[in-house]
Amino acid sequence: MSTDRIEKQIVLKAPRERVWQAIADSGRFGTWFGIVFEGPFVAGQRVAGRIVPTRVDPEVARLQEPWNGMACDFHIECIEPMSRFSFRWHAYMEGPAEDPQGLAMTLVEFVLEDQGEGTILRISESGFDRVPLAHRAKAFAENADGWAMQTQLIAKYLALPA
Repeated sequence: MSTDRIEKQIVLKAPRERVWQAIADSGRFGTWFGIVFEGPFVAGQRVAGRIVPTRVDPEVARLQEPWNGMACDFHIECIEPMSRFSFRWHAYMEGPAEDPQGLAMTLVEFVLEDQGEGTILRISESGFDRVPLAHRAKAFAENADGWAMQTQLIAKYLALPA
């Protein structure tokens, strides 16, 4: 088992184009993920955001409430339309008051593949070996749980009427 990389996969009952819009459009991404961004996702650029409770699951929204308003920056790495989207972010912070400057960033990648009438979404996050040892295990475990939850949130989002 890798301590540097988290991998999740889900088959979504939605066409590839709709899944792509849900991950590559900052407004749609924020709706299910739980972030309000200040602008669009653009490769090679940073986009600032702040955590807000997800709008697709009230139970998960309650879990996100302690982080409401916390700054969250995405550094967009790659946008390959209908195929791959990736960004870097700060994998771990002690709490909303912590300044992320100098903290290790991990790489998050979303890869799409057709599967029958649905779409396979593969999510990976790598770079945990750069997180300071004192925080690494907790960051890895929390993000692994978080990505499991996010796969369910995007499925719920895509089940809503378009």
